[in-house]
Amino acid sequence: MKRLEGKNVLVTGGSTGIGRATAIRFANEGANGAINYHSSEREAEITLEEAQKTCSIVREKGCREMLVQGDVANEEDVKRILREVLKAWGRLDILINNAGIQTESPTHEMAMDAYDRVLAVNLRGAFLCAREAVRHFLDRGGVILNNTPVHETIPKPQYAPYAASKARLGSLGKTLALEYVGQGIRVNTVAPGAIRTSLNRSLPSSHPTKPPTSPGRRSTWTEG
Repeated sequence: MKRLEGKNVLVTGGSTGIGRATAIRFANEGANGAINYHSSEREAEITLEEAQKTCSIVREKGCREMLVQGDVANEEDVKRILREVLKAWGRLDILINNAGIQTESPTHEMAMDAYDRVLAVNLRGAFLCAREAVRHFLDRGGVILNNTPVHETIPKPQYAPYAASKARLGSLGKTLALEYVGQGIRVNTVAPGAIRTSLNRSLPSSHPTKPPTSPGRRSTWTEG
């Protein structure tokens, strides 16, 4: 029997990169996976197929993977995502707050709508998902795992809103961990180093603080 057999996990931003790898690994451990995506439906379907293939190998009866579309920055979308998961499975055991985006721009040229969107997805989205999960976990316990990357503590020039959102997410995780430790809810944060995913594919391979090759260049990467 796999160690997570029968557990139900929701992975936000699960269509590509770390989210995809996480969903597949949970399937490998026997868990049922709800794979959230925002706009990359085909990428999410690939994740679903890989998770199902993996789970069919490790579990004779397979697992109950599912796709759940939604923008984690949208409160009503997050509520709907949780409703769909609970309708399908009856309960949720683990939330993986993985959805994230970043926008590259010199800070003095950063448009506020770009800044606001990064914080909306990376911080507000994680908060909304955690809040809805906690409401469910209060009677039964559960686990929340936040993905902050190393930029929770390491500066990232040209990506001010991303670095700010991850630092705040780290603090949010610690706050939730202390607030709900007595109610059977475990909250942890992981901070992986740079990984070659769709979010980082276009970053320079040289020193991470190297400025853009052309002044004022802006570009945006998304996950999910």
